[in-house]
Amino acid sequence: MIIAIASGKGGTGKTTVATNLALVISEKTKVQFLDCDVEEPNAHLFLKPELQSSEPVSIPVPRVDLERCTYCGICAEVCAFNAIMVGKETVLVFEPLCHGCGGCTYFCPEKAISEVDRPIGVLEKGPAGPLSFVHGKLNPGEALSPPLIKAVKKTVDPSALTIVDAAPGASCPVVEAIQGSDYCLLVTEPTPFGLNDLIIAVELLKKLNLPGGVVINRSLGGEGEAEMESYCRQEGVPILLRMPWDRELASLYARGEPAVAHLPAWRKHFAGLLEQLPVEIEEGR
Repeated sequence: MIIAIASGKGGTGKTTVATNLALVISEKTKVQFLDCDVEEPNAHLFLKPELQSSEPVSIPVPRVDLERCTYCGICAEVCAFNAIMVGKETVLVFEPLCHGCGGCTYFCPEKAISEVDRPIGVLEKGPAGPLSFVHGKLNPGEALSPPLIKAVKKTVDPSALTIVDAAPGASCPVVEAIQGSDYCLLVTEPTPFGLNDLIIAVELLKKLNLPGGVVINRSLGGEGEAEMESYCRQEGVPILLRMPWDRELASLYARGEPAVAHLPAWRKHFAGLLEQLPVEIEEGR
């Protein structure tokens, strides 16, 4: 079982939900936590893993043998990302634009293009108390995160219940992180921006044919929240948890401490959230 935690916008409390839910589940069964927000991973600040291994993650980029190249331009024509420019006497490769698809190598009639690995980040893993923890860290300045997210997801342990913490938004990194999951929790906030981005996220789940529910953080009631509730009813997306504005919770977050480890009331909230998820727990596995 893979449960993804996503959000239409940043700052909604996605990682708060992901880490606290993972800790509650770990009391009952084997849990793996994958932080796929590789541009800004922060789950480690709360779960405090003992990272025991680190390995580079690379993508293949072209190298052109100018002695064999006839400057026909086919490689540039097949590149959908404009990562190759062919001139009269030279070929320029723009590595940050390359997605590593291998099309230029495959279609080159002179076999003048080979591939070399270009590191884009690192994959780190280790235990975090009862959890198995994995995250990716994208190198500064890199624009291409899906290959690193894919590498993180390749570590999925089929014998564990896996929590995937996705990046905020609804772009390619989010799609890469949540696709293939069994269920997706969307964390939002009752503001106009929160509703706008929740609508985008719900549409994404529809495209992926992925069932999901909503967690409303910083819940205060009022007109904004009523509008969000109306939208969720209209779309048939259940609201599974309302997290009230809580100064003590915010204080724990600022210190990098999970709420369920210190506040019994919040442990009860997340245990209630778990009970509403379509998860079959094998106790003590």
